[in-house]
Amino acid sequence: MSDPRSTTPSAKHYAVTHTDAEWRALLTPEQYAVLRGHGTERPGSCALLYEKRPGAFVCAGCGQRLFASTTKFESGTGWPSFDTPLPDAVDTTEDHSFGMQRTEVNCSRCGSHLGHVFPDGPPPSGLRYCMNGVALDFVPD
Repeated sequence: MSDPRSTTPSAKHYAVTHTDAEWRALLTPEQYAVLRGHGTERPGSCALLYEKRPGAFVCAGCGQRLFASTTKFESGTGWPSFDTPLPDAVDTTEDHSFGMQRTEVNCSRCGSHLGHVFPDGPPPSGLRYCMNGVALDFVPD
């Protein structure tokens, strides 16, 4: 069966690459299911939802800085949400899975699936980057 996404992350060359076996060894089973399998964690299940310290949220797959803590906001969705990624930190692709049209967000360094972006966020961007907490790590300032 073909991938329902119009453009897949594997079509791009990424600075950080691993074999499937290496990804499985590097990530927890839940991280692998989300980052490499395009899964979604249960809402409210990640401690990063409540993280409020100054710092940065980074890709759990490769450590790239993705979002400054100052761009995080409470969306009420059960997933960490941000209004703006750091410059050049993420790529987006159209995702037509599950009979929906959404915009998938991937790490621009390793291609890992992070979540989706929606046009219902606060100013200044008006966007809501709804990220899987298991796809992120937090690095305090």
